[in-house]
Amino acid sequence: MIFLAAGTQDGRELAGYLLSKGHSVTASAVSSYGGMLLKKYPGIVINDEPLDEEGLVEYIGEHGIKLFVDASHPYAANVSQNAMNACKRTHIPYIRYERKAVPVDYDKVYAVDGYEEASKKAASLGKNVFLTTGSRNLKAFAESPYLKDCVLTVRLLPTAKVIAECTELGFSPKNIVALQGPFSTELNIALYRQYEADVIVTKNSGEVGGTDTKLEAAKALGLPVVMIDRPKITYDEIAYTFEDIAAFAEKHIAKK
Repeated sequence: MIFLAAGTQDGRELAGYLLSKGHSVTASAVSSYGGMLLKKYPGIVINDEPLDEEGLVEYIGEHGIKLFVDASHPYAANVSQNAMNACKRTHIPYIRYERKAVPVDYDKVYAVDGYEEASKKAASLGKNVFLTTGSRNLKAFAESPYLKDCVLTVRLLPTAKVIAECTELGFSPKNIVALQGPFSTELNIALYRQYEADVIVTKNSGEVGGTDTKLEAAKALGLPVVMIDRPKITYDEIAYTFEDIAAFAEKHIAKK
C-alpha cells in the first residue's frame, strides 16, 4: 500500500495515475472537500483526518504502508518534514513529488522569504494589496503592522469554513473574492482591475497553482508582484514526473 499526501490537484491526479498502474493507494486530503474530489478514483482509500508525525507513524504501522509519496503543496514544509521523520522512524522509503516552479521573467517581481517580509514589501508598493496566497496564512497579513493602513483583498476557495475564518480576521465581504481556480489571464486582469489592485502578493506554486497566469495578468497591467519563495527543504528523495514516481514505487515495493 502506498500512502500519498495528496492535498493538491496534481497530488490527486498522481493518486489516480498510481492506481491505474495497479498500485494500492491511500490518499490523504487536507480537507473534506479534498476528500470528496478523491472519490472519483475507484478503489482509492481516503484519509481526511490531519496527521502529525506521531499520527503518521501510527497510521503507517497499522495499515501496512510500504511507501510514502509526498505530493503536498510546495509551501507545506511541516507536512513534508513530518513525513520524512515518520518514514525514517518506520523504515519505509519516502519520495517527494515536486511540481516545477514557474520561470520569472518580469522585472517587477520582488522575491521575499516569508510572510512578514512580504507584508513589508507589499506596503511599500501600494495601498490596495491583492492577496492570492490562499487561506492558511491570512492571519500573518491581517495582523501585520506594515499593512494596517492598506486595503487587503483576498482571493480564496469558496468554502464556508474559509470564509468564516476570513470574517473572523476582520476581512469585509467586499474584499473577499471566493472563487475556485484555475484562473485565466483575462480573469485575473479583470479582478485586479475590479479591486483596483496596486500590488499582487503570491507564491510560486507552479502552473497548477496558477502562478503563470497571475504573473501574465500583473505584467499586462504593469503591477508589481511580491512573490514568497518556496521553503528551503532538503528532501530525502525527489522526482518531477508521475512516471518517475511510478518507477520508484515499482522498485521499492517490489523489494518488500
